[in-house]
Amino acid sequence: MKVIDMHCDTISELYYRREQGKAYSLLKNDCHIDLERMKKGDYYLQNFALFTELTKHERPFEYCIKLVDLFYTEMTKHEDLIGVVTRYKDIERNKNEGKMSALLTIEEGGVCQGEIAFLRSFYRLGVRMMTLTWNHKNELASPNRIWQENGQAFFEPDTEHGLTDKGIEFLNEMEALGMIVDVSHLSDAGIEDVFKYTHKPFVASHSNARAVASNPRNLTDDMIKRLSERGGVTGINYCAAFLYNWKKGEGEISRVEHMVAHIKHMKQIGGIQCIGLGSDFDGIGGELEMKSPEDLPVLEAAMKKEGFTDSEIEAVFYKNVLRVYEEILN
Repeated sequence: MKVIDMHCDTISELYYRREQGKAYSLLKNDCHIDLERMKKGDYYLQNFALFTELTKHERPFEYCIKLVDLFYTEMTKHEDLIGVVTRYKDIERNKNEGKMSALLTIEEGGVCQGEIAFLRSFYRLGVRMMTLTWNHKNELASPNRIWQENGQAFFEPDTEHGLTDKGIEFLNEMEALGMIVDVSHLSDAGIEDVFKYTHKPFVASHSNARAVASNPRNLTDDMIKRLSERGGVTGINYCAAFLYNWKKGEGEISRVEHMVAHIKHMKQIGGIQCIGLGSDFDGIGGELEMKSPEDLPVLEAAMKKEGFTDSEIEAVFYKNVLRVYEEILN
């Protein structure tokens, strides 16, 4: 079964490890994702996010440029296996040449530092999707609220702080460029503004259903329904914290059965057409039942067991996301 995964943090993880003096390659490593295991997992396309933690980098734009450089260095080394995608026809070309595809994305709109010129520069460098925030307020918007107690993270919805005027300006420019808006991590008020100020489909690249797991990083039923009506997709996140309501001390285990529960609920609310995959590989911890790209047949089998048809599984695994890319990546 072909696979499109809308979100992983592997490039940032490789960069971090190299900063520690360790030699890691995208071809083969002990991270969640490498090219060899992607090939075994029959991957069609992987979104590679450039994750930047604003509180750790005084010059986030410069740091993100270094991640871009690492991405292209690895793509060039392994161009026999994978090709970079900037337009939809690139996906088709790579497929015809027997290659996987890589789509470059950004996780944290704050790397643009509020400069439209920086956004356009990232587009020229091949970035085709961007979250407006991560877990910190920036020039564009706010995330849902987060705080720490006794080593455990807590979230709550933020229905007050939406997009700034600069954020609305960025939305307009992203739509004009053909860059996909990603609302994962964005506040509830911010997501409402994205519905209000955009016209094209957009995505929540790695977010689940809040009715199944109450973490506000997930989407409400109303969001899921309206996202589907817009033609957008949300990617199932494999992180246990977004799959079920576990408590600290119980063990953080990501299980396929919980992923299927979210898929079933989303299908009921928005239809099968609004569901994709957004693993968050190399950005999540804890014990994972699906540890790498080659484990995706486990999810396929679980979905079949729950009565999903082959066409529905194909829709979730790659066809829904492919439809969005065909519409926006011109």
